[in-house]
Amino acid sequence: MNTDNFKLVEGLRKQINYHNYRYYVLADPVISDYEYDMLVKELEKLEKEHPELITPDSPTQRVGEELTGGFKQVNHEIPMLSLENTYSRKEVFEFDRRMQKELGVKPEYTAEPKIDGFAVSLVYRDGKLIQASTRGNGLGGDEITNNIRTIKSVPLRLLIGRVTDSPLRDIEVRGEVVMPKKSFDRINKERETRGESLFANPRNAAAGTIKHLDPQIVAERGLDMIVHSIPSVPEGYKDHYTTLKYLSKIGLKVNSDIKLCKSIEEVMDFCDSWEPKRWELPYEVDGMAIKVNSFDQQRRLGETTKSPRWTIAYKYPASQETTKLEDIILQVGRIGTITPVAVLTPVNIGGVTVSRATLHNADEIARKDIRVGDTVFVERSGEVIPEIIKPVIEKRTGKEKIFKMPENCPACGSKIVRQGGEVAWRCENLQCPPQVQRRIGHFVSRNAMDIEGLGGKVIAQLIDAGLIDDFADLYELKREKLLKLERMADKSVDNLLRAIEESKNREFFRALFAIGIRYVGIHAAKLLADHFPSIDKLKEAGLEEINAISEIGPVIARSVVEFFENPKNLKIIERLKKAGVCLVGTPPEAESLPLSGKTFVLTGNLAGFSRIEATELIESLGGRISSSVSKNTDYVVAGESPGSKYDKAQKLGVPIINEEEFKKFLKSAE
Repeated sequence: MNTDNFKLVEGLRKQINYHNYRYYVLADPVISDYEYDMLVKELEKLEKEHPELITPDSPTQRVGEELTGGFKQVNHEIPMLSLENTYSRKEVFEFDRRMQKELGVKPEYTAEPKIDGFAVSLVYRDGKLIQASTRGNGLGGDEITNNIRTIKSVPLRLLIGRVTDSPLRDIEVRGEVVMPKKSFDRINKERETRGESLFANPRNAAAGTIKHLDPQIVAERGLDMIVHSIPSVPEGYKDHYTTLKYLSKIGLKVNSDIKLCKSIEEVMDFCDSWEPKRWELPYEVDGMAIKVNSFDQQRRLGETTKSPRWTIAYKYPASQETTKLEDIILQVGRIGTITPVAVLTPVNIGGVTVSRATLHNADEIARKDIRVGDTVFVERSGEVIPEIIKPVIEKRTGKEKIFKMPENCPACGSKIVRQGGEVAWRCENLQCPPQVQRRIGHFVSRNAMDIEGLGGKVIAQLIDAGLIDDFADLYELKREKLLKLERMADKSVDNLLRAIEESKNREFFRALFAIGIRYVGIHAAKLLADHFPSIDKLKEAGLEEINAISEIGPVIARSVVEFFENPKNLKIIERLKKAGVCLVGTPPEAESLPLSGKTFVLTGNLAGFSRIEATELIESLGGRISSSVSKNTDYVVAGESPGSKYDKAQKLGVPIINEEEFKKFLKSAE
């Protein structure tokens, strides 16, 4: 190993880790984004030139491989207990009296916003993150290290050099994974554009994201993590408040709004001061966590089988107001789903003016007996999307109108239908204007064809001008016609046409996701693209063949088959092919290459290659990379600590080669 290169790489990693800490933990950067990007690029360049220097905790290695076999279970050395909850001030004072009686003294408390997130545990050994897991049943949970590594506020390596306390090198910390409100709003807008169901609240979104099998998707959703405790206290650490300050110094993000309180009265004053301010925080808070500060006193108080005796969560009441339901309007999604939305007399709830609320579906409206003209209870309890809880029956005048789903689509007038077993009504007219706009919006979105400059307003402008009726029309746009549109100058038109042209070379799975087959999300699109080398092969596949793919299942399989049975869809596919959009997994020129037609699966850590480099080498020789092992896999390349893919390959009799054999294989194929 070249010592100079090692020192250079280590120096860059330390710089980048420090600047990640300043930006994501302290929110106080000391260099520009450009300077930070240059540091990362320099590290990437060095690691590419010297792959033997790549380590799992390098800032360049945050996104790991997909988990096609699900999450493995891990046990917690110390159970992850939950907090006892109360909404009563009286019960908080009773809690304090109980603490004083059992301890014989008046304890100090800490109070901090109780984050409405997803509980996780992080384990560090020698300052490096080695394991992350969910709470699960409290005794054990799912191992989610790959997904946690994508969260930039979680250090892969602790900043141990910033403190001299050696016990902090080997620690377990616990905290909450949260989805910041900005990320939540962005993701729901993207999902709405694609006609997908919206997340109800940031906590559900965080929970669903952290358990996703594809770390790349997790990385894109912008999660955050805030550490709130340390279950096994290192020697020399006396109290919760001071320990959190130390954890912050070594790079972990803790709640900066924690307060040390001398009495329970001071605690309640702090809780009261935060109730109206909690909506200003970047993440959802549903109360205050109150803890006895002294670790010695915590040990003396102990715990029950469910929760520690030395802490209690004071929950804020849900933010709920009454207002009038003025109307129920219908929105048409990308795949024709018709969703009822409540139009309300504007009302302030928790510092936010609410004028609309979700009604979910017609069955839900009937179940709650919600009528147009009702006075209704609207709740915003940690939920960005307000919800109507119930009508105020006593205020009915007799003029209220019972809601009935119309027979025709409100946008295009076509008959709407509801298939057996579904609660949703749908418009099946593919030319329905809202569907057209949302399908195009989905097609150009970041995870799909990623066509910059095609926002909702521009798409609507192109549709109104008669320039596009579907997404295939985008590839037939002419410069001279675009220049005639309002706010379309030479530069913006050239940039748009360039972005459209560049999108033709997107990966096959992204194009497959972009065309909008019902139920086929980005992960399902990857699975399909891994098994079928082109859209023509997928089109020819039968229901049984598609259903046999691990993680696909009968609903997606049926949807794919039905998509290709529709002549209109086939016509659009042909137009995309004619325009030059890449709808094959293996480039045509690769057919004559040595590994053409061969499918590889990578598992474990390769010492001489990064995952990206190994993938690029195989693809450059005509081979394909799959994220899952099946009977159609030609080779599994196994590095150190291979996962379930290795076991599955053995079970199916798929050839397994180690790294040395892989190198020889590549050399013979060149």
